[in-house]
Amino acid sequence: MKITAIDTYIAGNPWKNWVFTKVSTDEGLYGIGEGTVNYFGKTVETAIHELKPLILGLDPFQVELVSQKLIRDVYTEGGQVHMCAVAAIEIALWDIIGKATNQPVYNLWGGRCHQRLRAYANGWYRGPRTPESFAAKARVVAARGYTAMKFDPFGDCWRTLPRAEFDLSLNIIRAVREAVGDSVDLLIEGHCRFNVATAVEFAEAMADQRPMWFEEPVPHTNITAMVEVARRSPVPVATGESFSNKQQFAELLKHEVVNILQPEPLNLGGLFATRKIADMADAHFGMIAPHSAQGPVCSAACVQLNASLPNFLIHEIFDEFNEPWEREIVTNPVHVVDGYIDIPARPGLGIDLDIDEIRKHPYQQENAIPLFKSGWERRERQKVN
Repeated sequence: MKITAIDTYIAGNPWKNWVFTKVSTDEGLYGIGEGTVNYFGKTVETAIHELKPLILGLDPFQVELVSQKLIRDVYTEGGQVHMCAVAAIEIALWDIIGKATNQPVYNLWGGRCHQRLRAYANGWYRGPRTPESFAAKARVVAARGYTAMKFDPFGDCWRTLPRAEFDLSLNIIRAVREAVGDSVDLLIEGHCRFNVATAVEFAEAMADQRPMWFEEPVPHTNITAMVEVARRSPVPVATGESFSNKQQFAELLKHEVVNILQPEPLNLGGLFATRKIADMADAHFGMIAPHSAQGPVCSAACVQLNASLPNFLIHEIFDEFNEPWEREIVTNPVHVVDGYIDIPARPGLGIDLDIDEIRKHPYQQENAIPLFKSGWERRERQKVN
């Protein structure tokens, strides 16, 4: 079997353009993948086509060889953009292999470790940044059966939290806790906003609300700062979604202080690289909660990944809180029932793209999350200045 073509498609979701691939073979089998990253949709798509000539004619079963040609042999460290382009191809290869062997992808990595996957809701708090709005929406999420929910209460703050912003953010968390009770886990998203002092002060202030974690309270680029916050915070720190290679995880893990890792398969060049990182974390008693805030193909890929991980913790779900047409652009989209995902037994990723539906939602440059712009949490399409 040989790779004969790689085609790309972009679906213009208002808060992030989703980049999809279709990798075809000379035996008629094809696989689908995803390479979404915030803002750089067209850039990733271009990178996919620049990389394509390096692997046309190769056997899709040779995933390691393909990855080496797309990463090592390029001899350029392109970070998230580069690795998302690689992931868009690599994920599609696993889909092909699964179809060729008539097996779900997780059976290619040792089999299923879980009967179902616990999920947490994200993207549910679209609307005004007030305790009342967050609380009302949190009640709706809990009523749907979710036992965990993540949110960023911090508005557009950066580095520090002025006292009024500090108090408002804390009151939002308290309002959500009161709305959903003690049986629902709250995951607080930091989006790399703060310096060490601010992150520690806020972690101490919210500790009595017993959050499950404080996610990326300081920039991921400064592992020393992340470790310092983790050592001093009474709330567990979670991080890793923005890393683009396993060496960054190795550097973090050697400090033995961050035990919740959030590898993003797209930022890391695909599923197998992420699977290896999960094993690295397991050696340090770490738990894995992969970042999965992209499109529906990434969601399905993360289900396959998480099903195979003995140290899986919880699965991120944006899908139910995206645009309603998301469920029309793929077959068999990931579905949450009472806060859990049933693990499919269909071959490969278990889903397919509907190209005609995707074309109804074209790319638009303004489709992005402006996390440091006032009102971003409303998730409205931004105007390009």
